[in-house]
This record gives sequence, structure tokens and C-alpha cells, in this order.
Amino acid sequence: MASPSGAGKPPAVLLLRPVDPPFAVALRERYRVLDLLSSGQPLPAFLAAAAAAPDPPRAAVVMGGGSIRADAALFDAVPSLRCVVSTAAGVDHIDLAECARRGVVVANSGTVYSGDVADHAVGMVIDVMRRVSAAERYVRRGLWPVQGDYPLGSKVSGKRVGIIGLGNIGSLIAKRLEAFGCVISYNSRNPKRSLPYTYYADVRALAADSDVLVVSCALNSETRHIVGGEVLDALGEGGVVVNVGRGANVDEAALVRALREGRIAGAGLDVFEGEPKVSPELREMENVVLTPHVAVWTAESRSDLRDHTVANLDAFFSGDPLLTPK
Repeated sequence: MASPSGAGKPPAVLLLRPVDPPFAVALRERYRVLDLLSSGQPLPAFLAAAAAAPDPPRAAVVMGGGSIRADAALFDAVPSLRCVVSTAAGVDHIDLAECARRGVVVANSGTVYSGDVADHAVGMVIDVMRRVSAAERYVRRGLWPVQGDYPLGSKVSGKRVGIIGLGNIGSLIAKRLEAFGCVISYNSRNPKRSLPYTYYADVRALAADSDVLVVSCALNSETRHIVGGEVLDALGEGGVVVNVGRGANVDEAALVRALREGRIAGAGLDVFEGEPKVSPELREMENVVLTPHVAVWTAESRSDLRDHTVANLDAFFSGDPLLTPK
């Protein structure tokens, strides 16, 4: 297969995240891949070697939620970089101001994951409220014939659902829950005038008018711990929190306290502040559903992400506009 830059040596790409074999093959068919993981080198030595190469890399593939940031330190280490392609929708791991200052273009995953994350969020709402996972454990432990019927869950249909972040994912969550007859309200940077949902500028007011609070916003300085103790108290003892955004959108210590003290009814969490480490208290709570940051992942989304990442890189090396610029 011809390289995207035309005849000759394929362009070099820094790969700063793990990928599955088909993804690796797709990249190596098009580019000279400088893979941090397979190099076995510490990050500083790897970057120094990449920068010293006769044809240093002009693009890097990074992941969201990882330890490697696309910031001044990375660009100082590899000054040739002019493009960062993230395999995440959020860009909290990328210093966009620094990228703009240095003329580095940035692309993200766009809407590749949006439907899958929305499905997962709705599944968590159902699971927490109807106690699906907890009831399944009850059956597996052989407790049904010993202790009798499992305690009642809560109806999902008709509930008031507040969504924090009504972007691509939040909007799809709203549409899915509308089908359950839920009443949708939201908090976002700005009101969405074209949508029929009630807008709340204040998250605490949103929580006070909700039975379920779904977090699907990006992580930045304004949204870090956007769900804290006051918001949880406003949600109240019958309320449920579902987080498919970033772990730090929720003050996890405050959440644990609220759950332990019965100030809210339950939670569904796909993301965590210290992931992959998860609070032992959360792991032991029967009214909490936990998944390991997998809302984005299906067989289909993994394949779509591979194609989308390659297409963004092709566009950059061909001098065309990025598919999903940030």
C-alpha cells in the first residue's frame, strides 16, 4: 500500500498508547510506527531517540486518561511533532493552547464512541435502579431459596433524569431515556435552544430536580468535581448517579460518604479518579455498579476507531483538513 505522503519512505508516527494487533497492522501498513511499548525504553529515552532520527516523527497517536500528556514537555522532547491524534473523545490530556502556540493540529475520536457510551449509560441506569447485577449475585450465591425474594428495585420509566454535558453523548443518552418516558433536564456550557429539555445553569439545582444524575461532560478545570457533596445532597436519598464522563468529574470521596451514609440510593460508575485502582468501599457496596472504563468499547467501535485514526493521520500527511479537529 502506498504511503499517504506519496512515493518513498513512509512517514514516521509516534505511537504512545497500546493498540490491538489489527490496529497495529493498519498503522504499520501506512507508516513507520515508533511504538513506545514495544521499544521497551523509558519514555524520555524513547522520545530522545525518535527526535534524533534522520526523519523524525511529525505525528503522534495518544490516548485519553493515560499518564502521557501532549503538552510542552512532549513537544520540547520531539520538536518535529505537528499533529496529535487522540483515540479519546475528551482532550483533557492535551494542552490545546500549547498546541495552538506551536502550530500543532489536534484531532480526536469524534463521534466514534458516542452511541456505545450512551447505550452503556442507559444500561447502568437500569442496572442500578432495578438492581440487576445485585440480584444476579443474589441468585449465584444460592440465597434465593434461603432468604426468599430479593428486595424491590425502583422503576426507571417516567423518572426525572438530569444530564451533565449535553454534547454528542449526552444528547444520545437523552434520546434513549425519552423512550422510557423519562423527563430530561440538563446542564451544559450553554443552553441548547433547539432541544425541548429544561436547562439548568446550576448543577445543584439540576440535581435537586432529578431522580437520576448522568455525568457525560468533558473534564476540565470547571468540571473537575462538578458532582461533589452539595450536589449529592441536592440529589437526595432516592437519587442515583451514573458517571460515563471522566472519573474526576465526581468527587469520589464525597460519593463514597454519601453512599455509605444513605444520602443517595446508588451509583453506576464506568470511570474512577484513580483508575485502574478503585476504592475498596465502592467495590463492596451492593447498590453500586462498576465497570472498568469500557463504555466506549465494542467490537464495532474498536474497528471504527482504527479506521478513524488512520483517516485523520492520512489527512494530515496529505495536507488535507483533519476529520475531527479540535
